[in-house]
Amino acid sequence: MTIRSRMTVWYAGILLVSILLIAGFSFIELRNRQREAQKEAAEQNKMNRENSMDWEEPAEPDGGVNWKDVVDLALWIGVPGVLLSIGGGWWLMRKALAPVTILMQKAEQINDRNLHEKLVCSGNGDELDRLTDVFNTMTARLDGSFQNMREFTLHASHELKTPLTILHGEIETALAEGPLTQIQSERLERLLDEVQRLAKIVDGLTLLTRARADQIALENEPFPLDEMVRDVFADTQILAKSSEIQVQLTICESIMICGDRHRLRQTLLNLVDNAVKYNVPNGLVTFSLARAQRCAELIISNTGPGISSAHLARVFDPFFRADASRNRTVDGCGLGLSIAKWIVSAHGGTIKINSNPRQITTVTLQLPMAPECKAA
Repeated sequence: MTIRSRMTVWYAGILLVSILLIAGFSFIELRNRQREAQKEAAEQNKMNRENSMDWEEPAEPDGGVNWKDVVDLALWIGVPGVLLSIGGGWWLMRKALAPVTILMQKAEQINDRNLHEKLVCSGNGDELDRLTDVFNTMTARLDGSFQNMREFTLHASHELKTPLTILHGEIETALAEGPLTQIQSERLERLLDEVQRLAKIVDGLTLLTRARADQIALENEPFPLDEMVRDVFADTQILAKSSEIQVQLTICESIMICGDRHRLRQTLLNLVDNAVKYNVPNGLVTFSLARAQRCAELIISNTGPGISSAHLARVFDPFFRADASRNRTVDGCGLGLSIAKWIVSAHGGTIKINSNPRQITTVTLQLPMAPECKAA
C-alpha cells in the first residue's frame, strides 16, 4: 500500500470515528433533553389539573428545532469533535512521516567508511521502502567506486616506488662518480630534489589510502608528550636557523598521553615544518603545551602570510594549497595537514587552524589524556 493510500485510509478512519462520536453524543444529549422536557410537561399538567377544574388536555410539546439547543450542541460536542479530528490528523502525519525522519537520521550518518552498511526498510512496501532500496543501491555503487579508487591508488603507489628508488639511486651515483661540470651537477641536484618530492607524494598517498581503508594499526602506549615537544622544539630551531626565524617554547607542562609515538612525532614535524616554511624572514614560531581539562593542548603559532578565511575550511584537504602558499620556492605537496588530521583523529583528538593574514597563524592540537596514562 502506498503512503497516499495508507494516509487516506487512516484519516478516513479518524474522521469516521469523530463523526460517530459526535452523532452518539448528540443523540444522547437530545434524548436527555427530550426526557427532561416531557417530565417537566407532565409535572406542569398535574399541577394544572389540581388547581383548575376547567383544565384542558395540553398539546404535545413542540417538536420543532430549538436553535439554542443546536448552538449548545455545536459548542459542547462539535468543538471537541473538531479538536479530536485535528489531534488525530497530527498523530496521523507524525506516524506517516516517522519513517522519513528515521531515514534522514540514518542517511546523515553515512560517510565513506560505512557505505557498505544498508538502511533498513520498514516492510510496508510503500514509496519509502522503494526509496530506501534505491538509496542502498546507490551507496553500494559508491562503495565499489571508493574501493576501486583505493585499490588503484595503492597499486599505483606501489608500482611507482620501484622506479623512483632506481632513479634516486642512479642520480646519487652520477653525482658521486663525477667528474661533472657545475651546470651538470646543479641539473642532477634539481632532478634529485624532484625525485625526492615525488617519493614523498607517493608515500603520503599510500599512507592516506591505507588509513582510510583502516589498514594501519596504531600503537597505544603511554609516553611523555612534553619530552617529544622539547625534541621537536630543538629540531625546529635547526630548521629555522637558515631563515633567522626565532623559535620560542613558552609553556611545556609535564603530560603523559597514550598513543603512537612515531605517528604523533610525524604530525608535530609536519606542523613545525609548515610553521617554518610559511613564515617571513626574522619571523617567530612559538610552542606551548598545557593541560586543558582532560586534554593535552599543544599550540604552535607562526608569523607569516597566513591563510584567508575562504581557504581555512579546506586546509586539511589532500593536495590543497592556499594562494599564499603557491610559491614554487616553497617545497610541499599539500598532504602534510591531511596526514596530521588523520593521525590526530585516530588518537581521539582534534586539530584546528586559526589565521589572521599577515599577522599570525595558530594551530591548536588537543589529545585526550587517559586516566591510566596520567598514572603512568
